[in-house]
Amino acid sequence: MNQKVGNFPGVTVDKKTGTTSLSEHTKAQVIDLPGTYSLYPRKMDEWVSYRILLHQDQDIKADVVVAVADASNLKRNLLFCTQIIDLKIPVVIALTMMDMAAKKGIKIDIEELERELGVPVVAVNPRKQKGIPQLKKAIEQTSQQLYQAPIRDFIDNKALAPLAVDGVKYRFPGLSNYAAIHYLINHESFALTADDQNLVETIEENNKFNPTKTQAEEILQRYTRIRQIMQTSVSEPDPLQQSLFTEKLDDILLHRRWGYVILLVVLFLLFQSVFFLAAFPMDWIDSGIAALSHALSSSLQDNWFTDLLINGVIAGLGGILMFVPQIMILFGLITLLEDTGYMARISFLTDRLMRSVGLNGKSVMPMISGFACAVPAIMSARSIENRKERLLTILITPLMSCSARLPVYTILIGLVIPKTYLFGLISIQGLVMMGLYLLGLVMALVVAYVAKWLIKINEKSYFILELPTYRSPRWNNVVQTMVSKAKIFVRDAGKVIMIISLILWALSSFGPQKRMDTVNGHFAGLKSQPGADTASLDKQYATAKLENSFAGIMGKSIEPAIAPLGYDWKIGIALITSFAAREVFVGTMATLYSVGDEKNDLKLREKMKAAVSPDGKPVFNLASGISLMIFYVFAMQCMSTLAVVRRETRTWKWPIIQFIYMTGLAYLMSLIAYQVLK
Repeated sequence: MNQKVGNFPGVTVDKKTGTTSLSEHTKAQVIDLPGTYSLYPRKMDEWVSYRILLHQDQDIKADVVVAVADASNLKRNLLFCTQIIDLKIPVVIALTMMDMAAKKGIKIDIEELERELGVPVVAVNPRKQKGIPQLKKAIEQTSQQLYQAPIRDFIDNKALAPLAVDGVKYRFPGLSNYAAIHYLINHESFALTADDQNLVETIEENNKFNPTKTQAEEILQRYTRIRQIMQTSVSEPDPLQQSLFTEKLDDILLHRRWGYVILLVVLFLLFQSVFFLAAFPMDWIDSGIAALSHALSSSLQDNWFTDLLINGVIAGLGGILMFVPQIMILFGLITLLEDTGYMARISFLTDRLMRSVGLNGKSVMPMISGFACAVPAIMSARSIENRKERLLTILITPLMSCSARLPVYTILIGLVIPKTYLFGLISIQGLVMMGLYLLGLVMALVVAYVAKWLIKINEKSYFILELPTYRSPRWNNVVQTMVSKAKIFVRDAGKVIMIISLILWALSSFGPQKRMDTVNGHFAGLKSQPGADTASLDKQYATAKLENSFAGIMGKSIEPAIAPLGYDWKIGIALITSFAAREVFVGTMATLYSVGDEKNDLKLREKMKAAVSPDGKPVFNLASGISLMIFYVFAMQCMSTLAVVRRETRTWKWPIIQFIYMTGLAYLMSLIAYQVLK
């Protein structure tokens, strides 16, 4: 876990770098390269690994390459391993999934496999910390050249293009025969001088080098040799007798009809659980914040500092902490789906649906990641080779309801949706929550379908997915993820919420001097009259002061535009502040409804429920609440997302289009919802 995340030089693919001790005297820097299945790259992240293995990256020079191979699917994994071996670079092969191989009845003679390949092979089980010391020892010995790269090639690479290989090796001494072939195939993408590029091009033309034919011949030869190795070092059961639990379960979960029903049930249970399990800790935190505010207001002197502490700091803190339980539970359940292997099945199930709107199954993972946060989700779209599908995925991913929207949905559902149950079990609030998530998903598909006709990029694509075996979840991993996501929310979102809460307190407490003097003078005169109702006047004074503050002026200025949606000026302020980050909505409401509240003994939800408009109607009723939830489903209210879209597309064109279409969509759909329900 000693890792730092950055980007590979010149590209936007994530790089995870960490340190480890190989022995008492040897430390190593570990760089996790993006995964790939062969040395013939197609995706951007595969090109990163390819350039480093071919020594074309000026910033990263690997002393040792650790190739991680799946023991339960060894034949396919050995293709990539043997390609690395033929580059004549120091390599150690780490065999994982040995327990799954054993369940399949596969037995691997590691010593025999080592002899056949000519490089160290170590069996490891990272989940149970087995084989790690042996792997470290093998890495250290390989780095000290105690293990040498095999002299003979795994296959006769030179025979694939003898004259062309000799020509390249003459120009670049030190290359292996196999590396020379890759210079012939991909030299245009290598960091070579103009003279070297021309020379390789000339060698290619003079020898009538055919890269496609050469690649096909190489793969066929490698698999012929791999089959021979498998016969001597691997014992496999008869495929006809093999009947795995995974295959039987997939017959049910990937059924062409029942598979979709099961998927909807899984999503339904996920959102029901989020609401049910988080209800109690959320109430405790909300009550604790209200009790703390009341205690401080009762014991401290009534001055500006007390007001700042209670209505700025404590109110902002409540807006952060109250939603930590829901975020932890949501991420814990998503991690369970990933760990068990079901998340990959969701990609498989939805591929046909994705293709109908111009995407493919690979778009599902960024979209699912978007339920957590759109920023890493958009970055993960790099794994999509097709440029049009990648762009469409980037454009629609922010429509997935991220964790920042969760606090907004939660508080609004609690305000306007009754806490009732169908058949005594199914929470109506949970159903509404699920409906909001599905609404974002459905609209994303509609937008993708429309956009696919407007974006003029023609590329064919395919979808290949390795379905992992079903496994029991790693509970330590689930707990770590929950704690990690809670920390990220409190630290990153919390900073934004706190800063905006404090700024908002200042904007809500102060205003133009002339306006404030007029309000103070008017209410001072009313209070001085005999028999004046001071309690009622105090409430009116607090409201008038807030309306004439800087925040009130901002809200009132946009009120005519948002009134048709059912929003008042306070909600208008929240919409403005939410453009920094959506979750700021709750902190804004906490601050606005705390300023002027003398007792501070009510929960935030109670304060919002009691809010009324000038005509005496509740501000938060069914129509305005649904309208506001729909606005937050569709609106692009995240500066970080716009920034990352700019970085990924390398132009401001697409972030601007994204902002305009999402804001327009949010306004239109909210308007329709309010006008229908009011």
